[in-house]
Amino acid sequence: MTSDDMDRLGRQLARHQSLHDPRQEPRNGLRWLPELRRWQAERLQRSFRHFLHDPQRAPAAEFFLSDVYGDRDFTRRDADIVRVIPMMRRLLPKKLLATVADAIELGALTHELDLRMAQALEDLAPRRRRLDATLYGQAYRHVGQAKLRARQIALIGKVGRGFGKALQMSGVATLLAFSRGPAKLAGLSELQGFLERGYAAFESLDDPEAFVAEIERDEGLVSQRVFDAEADPFRFED
Repeated sequence: MTSDDMDRLGRQLARHQSLHDPRQEPRNGLRWLPELRRWQAERLQRSFRHFLHDPQRAPAAEFFLSDVYGDRDFTRRDADIVRVIPMMRRLLPKKLLATVADAIELGALTHELDLRMAQALEDLAPRRRRLDATLYGQAYRHVGQAKLRARQIALIGKVGRGFGKALQMSGVATLLAFSRGPAKLAGLSELQGFLERGYAAFESLDDPEAFVAEIERDEGLVSQRVFDAEADPFRFED
């Protein structure tokens, strides 16, 4: 990993931690934020339902929902990374480290957009308590930031492709298996678990690129439909 790559990783970690710090970012205390996260997690579960019903693609879909684009607390994982930044270039292949950096950037960007959405919901519906698709769409358009939404979707693709490429690299599975014990002893189990879960999830796919491309396409269509104020932007089939 080059010094530029390491600098990027450090910047994204600092950004991620700053955005989650209630002292630096008081919007973390907005009452709409937990409801927004709950609603988005439920929406993603429904949007990913066809993946989750496919035994081959279900592990990768579950990894995206729990570790990449879901409502998971990444504090421990990021703390693990902060502790080992000076050693990371010796521990993991460059492509896998770049995937970690992409995942952290995605988490930071997602939280930044969630904070903006929570503030928009507070402005638009100060007396309401529950979110629905109509109100979500109003807040989404109120926030705008189409370029950031596109970047968010692109990062989802980059993280997925990163794990897909790791499958093609010799020795990665062995490296992850051998590092499990030392990682646990060093208190790095969250980072180790993230890497192992991602590798195992994508190992079950016959065509990782097709899986990632489908997510990018579907989420891009959803975003455009919401911006266009379509009546049924998520097209759920109940």
